[in-house]
Amino acid sequence: MADQLTKIGRSAIQHGKDNDRVYLIKLADEDMPELLDRIEALAAENGYGKIFAKVPVRWMTLFAEAGYTSEALVPFFFGGREDCHFMTRYHDRSRSFEPEQGKIAAVIGLARQEAAAPQQPPAGTYEIRRCRPADCTAMASLFEKVFESYPFPVHDPSYIDRTMAANVDYFGVWDRKGRLLALASAEQDRSENNVEMTDFVTVSSHRRQGLAQLLLEVMEEDMPKRGIAVAYTIARAKSIGINKTFANAGYIYGGTLINNTQICGRLESMNVWHKQLNHAA
Repeated sequence: MADQLTKIGRSAIQHGKDNDRVYLIKLADEDMPELLDRIEALAAENGYGKIFAKVPVRWMTLFAEAGYTSEALVPFFFGGREDCHFMTRYHDRSRSFEPEQGKIAAVIGLARQEAAAPQQPPAGTYEIRRCRPADCTAMASLFEKVFESYPFPVHDPSYIDRTMAANVDYFGVWDRKGRLLALASAEQDRSENNVEMTDFVTVSSHRRQGLAQLLLEVMEEDMPKRGIAVAYTIARAKSIGINKTFANAGYIYGGTLINNTQICGRLESMNVWHKQLNHAA
């Protein structure tokens, strides 16, 4: 069963055994400081190994006093005015240890190196566009082919449809025969003018052809029209390809979230990258 999205007061959280964590997605000021105790109780009651929270600077000291540490930072995350610290508290101390930290450091180093432009597909080979509700079944099928498991239920067409109607714009790449080859999504917090560039997936036969880079470019062109000023991603820390995609696009490394996200049946550490979309409207 996928982790559930719910609320504590007016604060949005996700929690469950898939990711073995409580994830504070959006903090509502009116829930503080009691929110800290309620999240702690939820984690203890269910035996979760980690609490992961997006914390505005104004609340950082209170979280630190409660035993949280900052693992990543995205400047100007909240309305272009206030930084966000991605803070964590480990109930399972062994989870705070990443045995392949050297590999992650190497991936970050490789991603930051100046690289040749990604291979550009021949003009007219692909159609790149915003996804529509009629695409949801094909989208869920592609996610299922590539990811055995995922932190959100993207294998479910109805979930994709609901998020599409709410705050997530999906973009896809199709070939001339109408086959869906690659996907990505732009999950927006429109009240705070930020967007998570996420859910990048490409069929194995079309990887290393620059499709993720093309999708990212299209999304970056679209988001400022909606007033979005800050883009970020939470990317698999040991994947050279996705980290290079964001580094090549001018994103800045903001930190690593240790053993944070369950993908393909195991917990993985994740790198945070961020970028100011200065041409936002």
